[in-house]
Amino acid sequence: MSEISVTLIEDHDLTRVGLRAGLQRQEGIRVMGEAANAASGLKMLETMRPDVAIVDIGLPDMDGIELTRRFRGMQAASEGGFNTKVLILTMHDSEDSVLAAFAAGADSYCMKDISVDKLAEALKATHGGNSWIDPAIASIVLRQMRQSAPQLAAIDEVKRISIGGIEPDVEQLLESSPLTERELEILELIVGGCSNAAIAAKLYITVGTVKTHVRNILNKLCADDRTQAAVLALRSGLIS
Repeated sequence: MSEISVTLIEDHDLTRVGLRAGLQRQEGIRVMGEAANAASGLKMLETMRPDVAIVDIGLPDMDGIELTRRFRGMQAASEGGFNTKVLILTMHDSEDSVLAAFAAGADSYCMKDISVDKLAEALKATHGGNSWIDPAIASIVLRQMRQSAPQLAAIDEVKRISIGGIEPDVEQLLESSPLTERELEILELIVGGCSNAAIAAKLYITVGTVKTHVRNILNKLCADDRTQAAVLALRSGLIS
């Protein structure tokens, strides 16, 4: 497997140096460049065309959201085309910041207190075409998805915001192995933010039984975790 090339756009020197040092120790990740402001960052992205750009939301000359918006415009106008993903790294978990970042075209959103191992995991997921949403702000995205679910046009607009539309192979799997009534019941509780223990208490079953159902649900939806399963459920109409 080839290395994932990464660039860092972060104005705080210590944070940037720490990120670079931490990521360079991760197998399969190569930090190929860094910038301390948005202007330099945009030029770097255009010339280096990394697999994933880590962008701080609080840059001094232009915030990371506007940088992402302009970069997406550059990508759209590029004749050769390039497929750099954008991972926003920030201390802000406000609903406005989260939704604005995704609306601008960000692929993933991580809080700055994330561990290097988790950041590497987020980078690999983002590079693979899946959004990585920090658990601290996942509820914001899910709430927005629930509010937007009846509006198909709006859902199409935010397709890249979350996990992307349900893939044809997933649809085929669901047709051949549909979720059972109990699995749908548990999936709805997952979307509602219930833990395994809470689900067990509500349905009068053991936590072990819940875990088995959750594992089956993830397999059927081809989801990596509960958050991804919840977003897929909302997007596909399994849960409304």
